[in-house]
Amino acid sequence: MNRHIKKQFSFTDLLLIVVNIIPVYGVWFEQWRAVEVFLVYCLESVIIGGFNVIKMFLTTLVKKKDVWENKGSSSTVSGYFFIFFFIIHYGFFIAVQMGIFLATINMGDLPNTPDGILDFLLHFPKYLSVGVTWLLLTFIISYAFQTLKDFVISGEYKTASIGRLMFQPYPRIIVQQFVVILGGFILMLGAGKLFIVIFALVKIFFEVMLDYDKMLKERDTVSAE
Repeated sequence: MNRHIKKQFSFTDLLLIVVNIIPVYGVWFEQWRAVEVFLVYCLESVIIGGFNVIKMFLTTLVKKKDVWENKGSSSTVSGYFFIFFFIIHYGFFIAVQMGIFLATINMGDLPNTPDGILDFLLHFPKYLSVGVTWLLLTFIISYAFQTLKDFVISGEYKTASIGRLMFQPYPRIIVQQFVVILGGFILMLGAGKLFIVIFALVKIFFEVMLDYDKMLKERDTVSAE
């Protein structure tokens, strides 16, 4: 694990730290409802997936195709196949996360209650207060900045592996899925404020401290051997 810890932080890393501290401040000092913040964390998974599709699309425009590996065999396929597979697989992943979360949390403090996953995704603004809506916009802006700076302006989109991009969101999302579901149960116990702090610290560690690109490159090296 230690070899995957980042030694230096970029401006993007510092921005992510600030963004993850905002909900802690909002819940503790601005009377934001903890359950609303957790709804935003659910939507964050969708945001991450959306920007990943954009990254895969930009690389596909340049490279057209990439190597698809399956059970020891490999073939060259269109980047659009990677995108289609990611949308289906990641979409199912997120649906399971949201389904479990919406089924376990106590939404008694909300003025409105989502009627299932589809209703929440299509009409999420009505379930969020103004402050928490701004938090959601902050997440969107931070991921847009990260994509623009570290992927587009840097020129990475010209040489990136589409297959590696397809797997890029999963380590973060797996951790977030586990913590969000656990958070749902803790919210039922009325300990939302405390758990927001724990959740923010866990997210900062896994999103900022760990070098996922290095981990994925090592995985690719091992697979190639």
